[in-house]
Amino acid sequence: MLSGPPLMNNPPPVTSREIWGWGLYDFANSAFATSILAVIFNRYFAEQLAGGEDGVVLDLFSITLRVPGVTFFTYTLAAAMLVVALLAPVLGAIADSSGTKKRFLAFFCYMGAGATAMLYFANEGQYWRGAIFFLVAQVGFAAANIFYNAFLPEISTPKNIGWISGFGFTLGYLGGAIMLALNLVMLGYPQWLGFADPFSPQDTFLSVALWWAVCALPTFLWLKERQSAIQLTPGKSYVRIGIQRVAKTFSNIRRYRELTKFLIAFLIYNDGIQTTVVISAIFIDEVLGMSDGMILGLFLVIQATAFVGALILGAASDYIGNKRVVLLTLVVWTTVAVWGYFIGITGNTQAEVWGLGIVVGLVLGGSQSASRAIQGTFTPVGNSAEFFAFYGIAGRFSSVLGPLTYGSVYALLGARPAILCLAVFFIIGLLILLTVDEKEGQRQAKMAVA
Repeated sequence: MLSGPPLMNNPPPVTSREIWGWGLYDFANSAFATSILAVIFNRYFAEQLAGGEDGVVLDLFSITLRVPGVTFFTYTLAAAMLVVALLAPVLGAIADSSGTKKRFLAFFCYMGAGATAMLYFANEGQYWRGAIFFLVAQVGFAAANIFYNAFLPEISTPKNIGWISGFGFTLGYLGGAIMLALNLVMLGYPQWLGFADPFSPQDTFLSVALWWAVCALPTFLWLKERQSAIQLTPGKSYVRIGIQRVAKTFSNIRRYRELTKFLIAFLIYNDGIQTTVVISAIFIDEVLGMSDGMILGLFLVIQATAFVGALILGAASDYIGNKRVVLLTLVVWTTVAVWGYFIGITGNTQAEVWGLGIVVGLVLGGSQSASRAIQGTFTPVGNSAEFFAFYGIAGRFSSVLGPLTYGSVYALLGARPAILCLAVFFIIGLLILLTVDEKEGQRQAKMAVA
């Protein structure tokens, strides 16, 4: 029998400082999620590095293709997610076996922050340089989140996991909002910081890297590793054990039927959520022609409402159930995608955009924190990194399919049909999630991995 590593003998009690330390990693890395993925770098990449509507010429297997800048960006993002999806299960199993989740978290955290700093050297037209640095940064960001999420079952109980998960997202939206506000000042109001000339977009990338690296330090000082390493026998290694555990988990996945159904649902609806977040600023800029200041202001409002939404829906998850919260948010996400296709129909486009921004903010944190909480309650504690790696696989593969779908539809039909196609992901994910039995999933989590 291949079982998960045991918790340490007499593991230390979970303190409020440790919960803060865990949540502050979200505070740190959300600067990347907002300024790099969602608002500033994504537009800089698509418009400045990759040529905007004119795009770039790619020679692939003796075939010459010209793809728009938006499509090249989404394909680069998809490539990064594919790398993480392939590495995640083995890395998660190794981390569980060796009791080194925090070391893996630190490695990928600072790999991502370092590559983000290197984006400073990607200038106009240098799309391959930008793509390589961004790919490494995104791999670091996404892989680190796997090990960060894996700590959640260890520092929570079934009764408070929804609140703690929501608390992490709340701190994340706060950190992202502060960094985005600072970047807005850097780009538009440098005199407020004592500078006569505005900063460049590359300067904001450096600020994100510094924020991420420094604000993550409390996590590594306060968060405790609670799992003991498996004692190696001659001829064994943690890599070999990790690969064996992955194979065993795949073979036994049928024993976790509710988890399997949830991961399939998550794979699909997360397509829509993550792609919407990443392309929203580009969509608003291109289709509606809003100014940089208006776009940054809009995303500050989204961050603020997401802060409130994560708190409210995180608490609601512990009362009405995580599944019901996710279902509610998916109905809203579907409405947002359809509304995005028809945006401008009322004749007051700006009011529509601001209304959509507030609605998206309110459900953004709730959908993510409740999804993470479902995974946490469906996960055996001794296999947290391994199972969260599979959760990460679903998220990463969805982050492959979503950008690929949006980028391809965009290249063929334009931005509005591309945004509308995301509604399909929400609807299918919602229908599959309806079949998930939360109580049965929690019961199955108590079974040992055999």
